[in-house]
Amino acid sequence: MRHLSTKTYGHERGLSCAFRQPNASHSHCSLLHGYALAFTFVFGCNELDDKNWVVDFGGLKDLKDWLESQFDHTLALDKNDSMLDMLKQLDSWKLADIRVMDGVGCEKFAEHAFNFADKLIKSKTNNRCWVESVEVKEHGANSAIYRI
Repeated sequence: MRHLSTKTYGHERGLSCAFRQPNASHSHCSLLHGYALAFTFVFGCNELDDKNWVVDFGGLKDLKDWLESQFDHTLALDKNDSMLDMLKQLDSWKLADIRVMDGVGCEKFAEHAFNFADKLIKSKTNNRCWVESVEVKEHGANSAIYRI
């Protein structure tokens, strides 16, 4: 039997991240734009802890801190963006707080968050729990999910 629980960091948290899709030359998504991103984590386990919990939500400060460090008023840039060197100058001019990532956008943000959270949760629970999936929402109409 598998138990699941969820933790959501909603749009109201203000994880306002700007980015662009450098390979979307056919679309306005190639321009710098941003959203107050929302994240939903689904945690799984086969056995609850001694409090009958999947994970202790009060013990997720490291996850919250990581989300804020990556997505709170930041400019996420794809490491393969042809304009990377020019865009990185915004940081030296104190116009942007830049994070260079292996891919950007809703789908990649979900993957990055999944990888961080899964390692964190497995460590905190001695491999009793894992991350089933992460959903990232740009707004009410667009989201992406990364799962095992």
